[in-house]
Amino acid sequence: MKATIYKSTGSWYTAKTETGERWQCRVAGKMKIDEQITSTNPVAVGDQVILEPEEAGEQTAVITEILPRTNYIVRASPRHRYRKHIVAANLDQAVLIVTLREPRTSQGFVDRFLVSAAAYHVAALLVVNKSDLHRAKEREQFARWQAMYGLMHYPILLASALQGEGLDAVREALAGRRSLLAGHSGVGKSTLINDLIPGQDLRTQQVSEASGKGLHTTTFAEMFSLPSGGQVIDTPGLRELGIVEMEKSELSHYFLDMRPYLADCRFNNCLHVNEPGCGVKRAVADGHINVARYESYLSMLETLGSPGW
Repeated sequence: MKATIYKSTGSWYTAKTETGERWQCRVAGKMKIDEQITSTNPVAVGDQVILEPEEAGEQTAVITEILPRTNYIVRASPRHRYRKHIVAANLDQAVLIVTLREPRTSQGFVDRFLVSAAAYHVAALLVVNKSDLHRAKEREQFARWQAMYGLMHYPILLASALQGEGLDAVREALAGRRSLLAGHSGVGKSTLINDLIPGQDLRTQQVSEASGKGLHTTTFAEMFSLPSGGQVIDTPGLRELGIVEMEKSELSHYFLDMRPYLADCRFNNCLHVNEPGCGVKRAVADGHINVARYESYLSMLETLGSPGW
């Protein structure tokens, strides 16, 4: 029977059939997997699978086949840093929850997430949470991000999950879609899900006063159905997002603001650093590409191929 993976805890998975039945399942010793996808986890939340029931009345089953994925998004494996771990599969969009205070999400982290989403053909959306904590400094930063990412057609929403502000726009953006929710621990993913799905009551924690960083409350990926249709996938808080199996010459193709200027470079393999006749550097100098975005690109280019990427 056909089912969708809703929860992954490592060796066991929760799958939901087309009729709404939930099964606890595990991976068969031999099953059909896309051989081009090599990851530390063979099955991910969002995967469509074929199940074979085990003993009658136990509601347990064996996963005998993973159906082809439309897309997926990965991070560097927490245990094998040079291998990838599939965070979720068959997505309509990836939603990055960020905060400008308690904890502060860096632009570098945002840009890495956007590059990763673009590399795996997943649309991206930014939600800036905890607007109730914003002072003049944070309001100015949000306005800069809104202008900068808006030019690349990345939607960026402002919300306060704690105060219930801006949630109508978030609900509208999620309705009818399967969305991956990601972000550092402490940015309010669980609080946001509790607001979007009444009665869900996911566990939340405060940001550590000592470190200023979020405390992990989610330890595995899980998908939840929205009242308005669609699903959201909650993920463990990401302290870093790695991109694997990418050549340096590919990186600029996933910076959407650089794409229009790549054809203006004199050399096809231009890395946009010291090469003469570089269309990207010219666009930066002319103000068509934000300097901060170009600096993010240079930072990523320098670390591409190292552990975590």
